[in-house]
Amino acid sequence: MAVVEDLKKEAGIAACKYVKNGMKIGLGTGSTVKYTIIELGRRIAEEDLQIIGVPTSEVTKELAQSLNIPLSDLAEIGKLDLTIDGADEFDPNYNLIKGGGGALTREKIVALASNAMVVVADDRKQVSTLGQFPLPVEVKISSWESVKEQISHICPGDVNLRESTEAPFVTDNGGYILDCNFGPMISKPDVLEKRINAFEGVVEVGLFVGICDVVIISSSSGIKTSTKPNGRLS
Repeated sequence: MAVVEDLKKEAGIAACKYVKNGMKIGLGTGSTVKYTIIELGRRIAEEDLQIIGVPTSEVTKELAQSLNIPLSDLAEIGKLDLTIDGADEFDPNYNLIKGGGGALTREKIVALASNAMVVVADDRKQVSTLGQFPLPVEVKISSWESVKEQISHICPGDVNLRESTEAPFVTDNGGYILDCNFGPMISKPDVLEKRINAFEGVVEVGLFVGICDVVIISSSSGIKTSTKPNGRLS
């Protein structure tokens, strides 16, 4: 586990090469991207890096504040230069499943407001077809049962209400999350995303389609950078 953590740290730090002075940066959520945030804090303190961060979760906000990273929000800043975030799965087309940490809605809002997106992940997250990782769907608390029923008609596996310490998990937005076990069969994530978003009561779907430009992958053999052909950072 120590080796895995070291590689996550190396990947998280490697993502910082895309960060330039004066940038407005979306700060993602997760066990790998936390090392990106720590490195950005170091560069601010030791190299006088000038950036403004927009956090995607309360956990990330607290970490960034502890490192004296200047923060703002989208309402004040508008467009971002770059978002750096993690992923639960990514496919050969740079499509993602996100939301294992429960921050998918804010993560997507921030990513869509960015000129480019860099993902940091270990090679266990690399798949040929999305869906082995349960697809998170954030829903309104008042609608979770009806949304679960609707998704169950199109999901071949179980659809489970996410729990935390024997109570439903509540997102930073005050919603619930349904974890949908599609299995590795999401070959058309754009189609599935639109279909689920059409259900009344859905807040956001943890499919990130056409948003990611670069994946920095950690593995036992080291760090690899995979850049999307014709992407915004190619």
